[in-house]
Amino acid sequence: VSSASLEDSFSIASEDGMPSGVAFSNSGKKMFMVGNDNDSVFEYTLATAWDVSSASSVDSFSVASEGSSPSDLIFSKSGKKMFVTDNNGDEVNEYTLSTAWDVSSASFANSFSVASQENFPSGIAFSKSGEKMFILGANGDDVNEYTLSIAWDVSSASFVDSFSVASQDVFPTGIAFSKSGMKMFIVGANDDDVNEYTLSVAWDVSSASFVDSFSIASQEVGPTCIAFGN
Repeated sequence: VSSASLEDSFSIASEDGMPSGVAFSNSGKKMFMVGNDNDSVFEYTLATAWDVSSASSVDSFSVASEGSSPSDLIFSKSGKKMFVTDNNGDEVNEYTLSTAWDVSSASFANSFSVASQENFPSGIAFSKSGEKMFILGANGDDVNEYTLSIAWDVSSASFVDSFSVASQDVFPTGIAFSKSGMKMFIVGANDDDVNEYTLSVAWDVSSASFVDSFSIASQEVGPTCIAFGN
């Protein structure tokens, strides 16, 4: 992240005044934003893959029936499942999509409470296999790791371990991993930066150590989420 530089931006103000999470399809041709104001997931198409300046709004899907304070979202590799964290219910809500990467086809499946570990879940990530889930906590300032006995099924999750990021930021809001699971990135709303960690054991947060950080304060005060291109 120390080598990062600003390229472009895209306003989503017409959809939601308090965006809290972002995700992309595998191709980079679709972008999804969850908004705290309208409690909805908004879908965009990108004319140029991974170029947000080419985005245009397509559709939306309300998650208000499951939670009134959505904080982040992520999709399964297939695009047939969507997961939304809610910091009011302290839970992860799972949805199935009858059409991959089409939020208008979503329907609620089940939920999983993280209240025993965190009462302000602010970010979510999965391992490539879908057999590990990571919940970032803005209250506990840590990453909570869970194993899923059934891949991409949050009802099968069980808590494993946690890793504190309090030394880098006391209001962590977004989380992402490299494809290998050997690097973890945490965005912090207190210091307005992205913090990079290495993991000596892939997808094991207890093996994480801080490496470097990158300030985004010139572009945003209070960043809420992070995602990478393929």
